[in-house]
Amino acid sequence: NIRSGSEDASTDGPATVVAQTQAAVRDLTGLLAAEPDDRRVTPPAGPWVLTLDDFLVTRMMEIVVHSDDLAHSVGIPTPEFPAPVLDPVLDLLTRLAVRRHGTVPVLRALTRAERAPASITAF
Repeated sequence: NIRSGSEDASTDGPATVVAQTQAAVRDLTGLLAAEPDDRRVTPPAGPWVLTLDDFLVTRMMEIVVHSDDLAHSVGIPTPEFPAPVLDPVLDLLTRLAVRRHGTVPVLRALTRAERAPASITAF
């Protein structure tokens, strides 16, 4: 499971985890750049197919959302993410919120506090 795998990966300490993550980022940067624009993938959770770009946006969303969860749980500030990560994540979350609540509630939540609904959560 995810927890035991994470615990196993962290036994050598945070410096090792950071080094492994940096190596994975270097490796993936080259591998992803070589993929064709029309590459399709089947996510582990479903029988549907996504473009590689769309799949990667879902992974970035998971990283951003769970980074906030983790930071909040240990009482530290949420890490900053660069615009190339945040822009597609916020676009996805906004679209999901509109699908769930409708355009007007999302518009009001973003622009008019006095008419905003109590929540426009994407999930």
